[in-house]
Amino acid sequence: MSQDTQPRQLVIFTLGLEQYALPIGRVQEIIRYQQPRSLVSDHSSVCGVIKLRGQIVPVHDLAALLAIDAQTAETDKIMVLESEEQTVGVIVDSVDEVLTISENQLERAPATTDTALIESIAKIGERLVVLLNADAVTAGA
Repeated sequence: MSQDTQPRQLVIFTLGLEQYALPIGRVQEIIRYQQPRSLVSDHSSVCGVIKLRGQIVPVHDLAALLAIDAQTAETDKIMVLESEEQTVGVIVDSVDEVLTISENQLERAPATTDTALIESIAKIGERLVVLLNADAVTAGA
């Protein structure tokens, strides 16, 4: 983790029974869920593609990527994420809030977790929110 004390803005969202977060700078937009068109992929988390303003965007099932139990529903959202290499969508249950936190609210993820996907754990009041590694998520890990 970086040693600077810059506050960080996070998009907090729910997936299954847990809350997760991604840096707001990586979230291009949040759209209503639309059924992705099926596509054969090497990544088991890719459930298809959508067309977004003329661009073809792969959509990942974030629950499958994180190996958690969550059912896709019509009320779900697709968070469109940007990386230097590509734009991808990830399916989430709901987007809850945008929060600004300080570095001292972040703690390194336990060694027993998949550290490729999990950057750290944010302590927000009584809640623990898993901050995901945006690069790993957009790459489909």
